[in-house]
Amino acid sequence: MALPNRAALIKKTVRVLRKHFAPCTPAKDRTLLEHMLFACLLENSSHEAAEKAFDSITKDYFDLNEVRVSSVKELSESFRGLTDPTASAARLKRTLHSMFETVYAFDVEILKKQNLGQAVKTIERYDGSTPFVVAYVTQTALNGHAIPVNDGLMLSFQTIGIVSNSEIKKRAVPGLERTIPKSRGIEVASLLHNLGVEVGRNPYGQVARKLLLEIDPACKDRLPKRAPKPREKQPETAQKQKEVATKKSLPKTGGQKTSKPTGKSKSAQTTSQPVAKKSTKKTTTTKKPTKKTATTKKPTKKPTKKTATTKKTAKKPTKKTAKKTPKGKQKTKKKVRPTKKVAKKKTLTKKTNLKKKKLSRRLSKKKPR
Repeated sequence: MALPNRAALIKKTVRVLRKHFAPCTPAKDRTLLEHMLFACLLENSSHEAAEKAFDSITKDYFDLNEVRVSSVKELSESFRGLTDPTASAARLKRTLHSMFETVYAFDVEILKKQNLGQAVKTIERYDGSTPFVVAYVTQTALNGHAIPVNDGLMLSFQTIGIVSNSEIKKRAVPGLERTIPKSRGIEVASLLHNLGVEVGRNPYGQVARKLLLEIDPACKDRLPKRAPKPREKQPETAQKQKEVATKKSLPKTGGQKTSKPTGKSKSAQTTSQPVAKKSTKKTTTTKKPTKKTATTKKPTKKPTKKTATTKKTAKKPTKKTAKKTPKGKQKTKKKVRPTKKVAKKKTLTKKTNLKKKKLSRRLSKKKPR
């Protein structure tokens, strides 16, 4: 798309938006950090809801460190007025956490003394800083010329024809800062933000479509449309319900029609009888495995024979024990030998006794002399 056509469409949108919306001016007494936190809440939400959420941070919490430590659920409960409270709470918490890790404090006023390019780069490095947050801070706190663009505004620019699909991926609107002068930057930015909020809330609503068609009547074909998948599923379910209703209504009709299914039922019974016979035959066939069980009992007898053989083997060692008994006798003979010695000793004792008797007799014979 050529630049003059794009610039003309941007100017036309601003003229149409002045009829429907009033511009909002940001607070001038806020610090750079406060502007950054307000931008995290303002993205995809209205100015009034963002102001209420920002006031709840200052009133409900002791300091920013408590906000940093608190969970996303706790913060989202205090941001109920926003369009997406969980996303805005996550952005705010990430910015505070990344800032505290880099500076170890919640003070970023030093960036005002630096050049605009260096300050923008440092803000972009923070985790929760989106392109909308960077543009809002450069416009309000750093006195730069940048127009913040939210998701709804990008979608409206796409339908009007200001931005192509490749430019949406880059999150850039070329020629926007050139067509809008710096003196009117804050006013135009607030008007465009209101358009983005309306389109982002309900892109299929009548308010969003009226605004887009008023800006460009030729964008009727490019308006956001709902997904066709749920529409295709609904008629299918309706057809199924009709089919089920017709099936239920058929048996309830006249008596003649009911007589026909009775004939069919008889045929069904006739067909069912051979099926039952087949089932009986199958039961007879199932008895065959019982014969097999009889054959299986034969191997049970075999182990009994084996047990007999085992008994024979058990008898063999008894025979061996009988053979070994003579060895035991030999041992007993050895034990008998000491008995012979005893007999010798007895013979010796007898001899000694005889000798003693002889000596006693001799002595007795000598006494009379």
